[in-house]
Amino acid sequence: MSDQQQFHGDQPVARRIAVVMMNLGGPDSLEAVRPFLFNLFNDAAIISAPQPFRWLIAMLISRRRAPVAQEIYRNLGGASPLLPNTVAQAEKLEAALTGAPAVKCFIAMRYWHPFTQEAVEAVKEWEPDRIVLLPLYPQYSVSTTGSSVKAWTKAVKQAGLEIPTRRVCCYPTEPGFVSAMADLIRPALDEASSSGPPRLLFSAHGLPKKQVERGDPYQRHVEQSAEAVAAALDMPDLDWLVSYQSRVGPLEWLKPYTEDEIHRAGDDKVPLVVVPIAFVSEHSETLVELDIEYREEAEKAGVPHYIRVPTVSTHPYFIEGLANLVSKVLDGDEVLCHEPDPALCLPDLKTPAVAT
Repeated sequence: MSDQQQFHGDQPVARRIAVVMMNLGGPDSLEAVRPFLFNLFNDAAIISAPQPFRWLIAMLISRRRAPVAQEIYRNLGGASPLLPNTVAQAEKLEAALTGAPAVKCFIAMRYWHPFTQEAVEAVKEWEPDRIVLLPLYPQYSVSTTGSSVKAWTKAVKQAGLEIPTRRVCCYPTEPGFVSAMADLIRPALDEASSSGPPRLLFSAHGLPKKQVERGDPYQRHVEQSAEAVAAALDMPDLDWLVSYQSRVGPLEWLKPYTEDEIHRAGDDKVPLVVVPIAFVSEHSETLVELDIEYREEAEKAGVPHYIRVPTVSTHPYFIEGLANLVSKVLDGDEVLCHEPDPALCLPDLKTPAVAT
């Protein structure tokens, strides 16, 4: 960032900018798995039941799922890599935002350390002139960005933190994100093509269909991301589609399901290149579900070649895109939103339960 980019907008020039990078979080030990799961399912954006029923449901689910989840994290060395990856992204983003004003990145995880409350206290201690909320979810959902923003608002009020704040809402087609994704996909397509014309599968975390019907823009944003990346690849004959993974509970989720598309690729005998389109960091859904569980499914289904594309992580194009988002929101409106009307993304929807 050049010294000329002073982020003035309609406010006085800021000397210190705090960028709060928001993400899900993950357990940092096997002992943390169960409380992490409890925090997840005790969120009203995940389980909509009123208290104390939600607390009881969260206790039951976390107790039942903890042994299976612990086995998953054993495959990851006993902890989630999400926080180290986010720290690396924060360091790269700070480096991209050097100049005036001074910028410092803080991490606010939703369900494990550093929690949102911890980030608020760290920001308060640093005493910035302005704050930017930057969710690491390119596509908006009430259950991800909406939940994180709601938690931040509550924690700020409790801490008495009164600093002008701007917010990046969603960026499903941000050029840096799209370019980074396309750059990672190209070599995978080249490799897979040795077994025939490949199929590109954009796999996103699932969401209950009912939630989308109530107005959540997540599915629309995921499809827009996939369309933008496919266009950037500039391969007119490319066979590609969007699918959804990681569903839980009895509700109907967004379709098609990723595992079903894996079996279809096996029936069609086409190589499969799988792209984690809604994840910007490696974690259990990529390193275990996509890399281990779905790879095994692909082998059983007879898929001739299965390749999983890495997440954008600290790809230079993605980091540049994040830096551009920070610059734009500070020089523009209070909320930087992909939608023509930010009200389409504000966390004011009543979210149905996604698991029981």
